[in-house]
Amino acid sequence: MHQRLWYCALVLSLAIPARGEDWPEWRGKGRTGVWNETGILETFPKDGLKVRWRTPLRGGYAGPSVADGRVFVTDFTPTQTNKGTERALCLDEKTGKVLWTREWETDYTGLNYNVGPRATPTVDGDRVYTLGAMGALHCLNARTGEVLWKKDYVKEYRTQVPVWGITGAPIVDGPRLIALVGGENNAKVVVFDKMTGKELWRALSSDWEPGYCQPFLTGSGAARQLVIWHPAALSSLNPETGAVYWEQPFKIHMGMTLATPVVSASRLLVSSFYNGSMMVELSAEKPAARMLWKGTSDSEIKTDGLHSVVSTPAMVGDYVYGICSYGKLRCLNAKTGARVWETLQATVEEARWSSGFLVRHGERFFINNDRGELIIADLSPEGYREISRTKLIKPTTKVGNRRELGGVNWSHPAYANRHIFARNDEEIFSASLEK
Repeated sequence: MHQRLWYCALVLSLAIPARGEDWPEWRGKGRTGVWNETGILETFPKDGLKVRWRTPLRGGYAGPSVADGRVFVTDFTPTQTNKGTERALCLDEKTGKVLWTREWETDYTGLNYNVGPRATPTVDGDRVYTLGAMGALHCLNARTGEVLWKKDYVKEYRTQVPVWGITGAPIVDGPRLIALVGGENNAKVVVFDKMTGKELWRALSSDWEPGYCQPFLTGSGAARQLVIWHPAALSSLNPETGAVYWEQPFKIHMGMTLATPVVSASRLLVSSFYNGSMMVELSAEKPAARMLWKGTSDSEIKTDGLHSVVSTPAMVGDYVYGICSYGKLRCLNAKTGARVWETLQATVEEARWSSGFLVRHGERFFINNDRGELIIADLSPEGYREISRTKLIKPTTKVGNRRELGGVNWSHPAYANRHIFARNDEEIFSASLEK
């Protein structure tokens, strides 16, 4: 009898498919750019990916998030010069059917690259937090789209919107929602009660612009730390109180703190377009850090390590992999910052801001370059080894320099439940990556 019960249990367990993995925020859960699902294809089909659905979409850079069977994304429709409507959409993950939308008027006057929102929606249980390019923060009911609470950074905090817009998607930490507001009266960072929108604390001087980097939480080192990389310094805060643990000065030209901080073991890396990279080591004894190395070049052309723009690097063991200012994928020694190798194979074009997004999957990487291609590659100290490449999406966004295909795609896709979810300024779609 016991043997029969054991056999039935085994059959039932084999019949249950392996659990999928959601992608609830920028760069996936924890903002690490790591995708852990199994059962993923080794190479792409010769005739391209199998598309499950396509849904029309309007302009925007914001990547999608995927959670609890739903896809969340934002876009923008111009109605007159510089003015228009931003919109949050919720789609059914399996069919692409639009379940609800929420719109608000906005004015992009003074904004460069006024295509649409930049920040990936952040999903937390039955709530989704969306952020417009001019600082419209909404807490919405994920099931209905009902506005639970909202904030206007410009009206409520007198934020001076930087030239490339508000980009820092808020991050949830327990009962808190952490936002890069860039407001006056030391409100560069503001933390709200995630349920009510009540301000809990604010931190960091408003004497300089906020930059464009995503708030980042790490448990490495002696304590949990909120890492804020802004154009004056790399700052670590107590996420519960806003107290500053430590700061490492790093002056960034044009406010270009874009790439998300990367942590591996006790090392933390940041990288910028003009000023290159800096590596710090987090202390295991107390919330503190010391600089291990920093690049010496302030040039986008005469670079000395890694000068990231749109793309966030990856750190694996003692090596860093990232895309530099003019599209070259580079490997650095994480201990010293010395360059190990470089290649133009991934991005193809040696053009200003040529880029791609790296997502680690086991021992390999998925890279979507801004030409609209998706690549599977092995990255190691020995070099770049491309495994497979396929066309992913049309690059529709026009930029201020000449590109071979006439446009780029600067939107980070979501990898969830063995599918990829990608968008441009015309559509969003889901395609299978299942083996």
